[in-house]
Amino acid sequence: MKGETAGAIAATRYFDPDFQLPAVKVLPGEFYATAQDQVLVSALGSCVAVCLFDRQRGIGGVNQFLLPDLASVHHGVRIMEQLIDELLREGARRHQLAAKVFGAGNLPHELLRPDTTLRTVEFVHSYLDTEGLPLLAEDVMGAQARKVYIFPSSGKVLVKKLKNLHNDTILQRELEYFLYLKRGEALGPYDLFKE
Repeated sequence: MKGETAGAIAATRYFDPDFQLPAVKVLPGEFYATAQDQVLVSALGSCVAVCLFDRQRGIGGVNQFLLPDLASVHHGVRIMEQLIDELLREGARRHQLAAKVFGAGNLPHELLRPDTTLRTVEFVHSYLDTEGLPLLAEDVMGAQARKVYIFPSSGKVLVKKLKNLHNDTILQRELEYFLYLKRGEALGPYDLFKE
């Protein structure tokens, strides 16, 4: 994984020539929130991207994660709260936040099974319901990977379904993230952050 811990602020920035905007790539285990006119980009296989927006203030963000098993629910809560905290720091109001959810495709690998993707989607639905965050749109499950383009200032999201993967980059990133989480669970939630 790129960052030291799962739940890192996305660091990969570039200029997207198609949208003529600064862009931020959000990888597995990362999150990002902004009030600037940018495009946030996530390539999703088994991972889920939760996009949260305060459309009245033009602030939005996204995270990308999965839950390997029931013991990893604490990771889901943490990465959701990190995104919400970052949105609030940018000036969003919690009661104005609404969600769009994407991903949870079933990639062909024995570790990234359909029960993993289903568990992650069920967690997201439960979390949003518990926190009173309305779900405006979703495109989850199925056999295809997705690439999502999130426009935080408007709340718009474009989804491109990837019928054929030209390489295994998405799968490799998600497997590395999955194994990172499994190692962390073996250590316990507090040992995960020891240096």
